[in-house]
Amino acid sequence: MPELDNPIQTWDPERYARNARFVADLGAPVVELLHPQPGERILDLGCGDGVLTQKLAAMGCNVVGVDSSGAQIEAARHLHLDARVMSGERLGFHNEFDAVFSNAALHWMRDADAVIAGVWRALKPGGRFVAEMGGYGCVQKIRNALVDAMNRRGFDGQSVVPWYFPDTDEYSAHLQTAGFKVSYIALIPRPTPLPSDITGWLETFAENFTSRIPARDRQAYIEDVRETLRSQLLDPHGVWVADYVRLRFSAVKPT
Repeated sequence: MPELDNPIQTWDPERYARNARFVADLGAPVVELLHPQPGERILDLGCGDGVLTQKLAAMGCNVVGVDSSGAQIEAARHLHLDARVMSGERLGFHNEFDAVFSNAALHWMRDADAVIAGVWRALKPGGRFVAEMGGYGCVQKIRNALVDAMNRRGFDGQSVVPWYFPDTDEYSAHLQTAGFKVSYIALIPRPTPLPSDITGWLETFAENFTSRIPARDRQAYIEDVRETLRSQLLDPHGVWVADYVRLRFSAVKPT
């Protein structure tokens, strides 16, 4: 069973807004944990199309948003935000932020130590790192269905899983090794109703898998995954509910 090349995931802002607006809508608890204050300089790491970044700016914060997707950054700039194309694993800031904030992005960054080291450099002494990401067990049923359907087609599906979903002990260890003091960390199961059919989720978030399938076979692959998940994630009212688990934390760079 051959391994596949480096994973591929692109971000279409219109498709994201249509199928994944719930990601920003459910970000209120992590914003509350951040407790942003007017005048604070905040880095939004993995800002996407800038919807939450804009909310932080509306609270009076001086916000910089970064994301690896040029298309998402362009969408954020249309909201009149300071948004920059930058990899979360290669942050280029030094001692300039009161806080680094991230919602639903860190699990796309596989090198946790590189991310955390960049956050450490970006923060002022006493600065805080507050984030929510996918945690251990997140979308496990969806992942299994995607991988199994690829394996049935002769590919190594596991080799293109793009996500990093740590538990509390693992991520705490990464933070503490970098020098952070962890003030709060929790794993939170959060079954999430989707705004449309599971197909919309797969087309938005599973491009690492679908892009490997020949175009003529792609729809059949998605339908195969959908049918596998029907009995697991489709509730009696006809609503698809994704098996999300979130890892939420707050950590401080000591003075």
